[in-house]
Amino acid sequence: MQLQQRPVPVPQANEVLVKVVAAGINRPDVAQRKGGYPPPANAPQDIPGLEVAGYIDTVGNNVTRWQVGDAVCALLPGGGYAAYAIAHETHCLPVPENISLIDAAGLPETTFTVWHNVFQRGALQPGEHFLVHGGTSGIGITAIQVAKALGATVFTTAGSLAKCQACLQLGADIAINYKTHNFEEVLKLKGVDVVLDMIGGDYIAKNTRLLRDDGRMVFINAMKGGEAAFNAIDIMRRRLTITGSTLRNRSLKFKAGVAKAVEENIWPLFQKQLIKTVTYKTFPLADAALAHQLMESSEHIGKIILTTEN
Repeated sequence: MQLQQRPVPVPQANEVLVKVVAAGINRPDVAQRKGGYPPPANAPQDIPGLEVAGYIDTVGNNVTRWQVGDAVCALLPGGGYAAYAIAHETHCLPVPENISLIDAAGLPETTFTVWHNVFQRGALQPGEHFLVHGGTSGIGITAIQVAKALGATVFTTAGSLAKCQACLQLGADIAINYKTHNFEEVLKLKGVDVVLDMIGGDYIAKNTRLLRDDGRMVFINAMKGGEAAFNAIDIMRRRLTITGSTLRNRSLKFKAGVAKAVEENIWPLFQKQLIKTVTYKTFPLADAALAHQLMESSEHIGKIILTTEN
């Protein structure tokens, strides 16, 4: 990845141009860089970046909610690693009170993903047991905090004692070091109602065995592989649901609906100080390659952010 000069994009009728202050780094960006996650046709083809925060610079003719100068964070189909980025007006959200623009840049991708997969697809309810793998990833940190704030008992896995301690401080009831303990053995007597899994591979069978009757397993990635054997009779007997989703290629209308739900359900948790942002490290835009190296190392606890100012 290298820094280049490009023309400033022009928003269409229902779009806004955001003067980017910061952009969040996500694993799909790494996958795109490696050629494994092509952008949709309506997105910049060679500029990654799925989330930004900044100020509205220009509004399209049909935009009604936003005005020039408004501070927003936005979900994008791509193009976020830039000084200016185009966003659909319905995919922008106001920056939560007392959250900096740098921290806000790490919110859209994680909050949209968690709300849709944990609470819409997974239908997590207060009092239920929730397991999220990768507890110190951006997704994991958001999922732990929101699930706990909304009344669930939260279990998670992470790869070190320090990461497990961080998960506990964020509200997890049990954090399991997967390098030293078998999470299935630790949780088998407790059972789980909803699993949010980004690992796949041999985790799939373990997750399935942990599910209580009427349990739901939701996939958002499969870093260890997507193939697994399962017993259909067991799924029928226990009425299990296995589902999953990707976000980037969904329709404008779908993402607008998720944005509305996030603003209604998650944004008030910031105002009540029930959840917080966790930014691990920032890099200038020119050092995006170093930021990707850190992402791939999995050393981070929280979000990795690019900033447009040195």
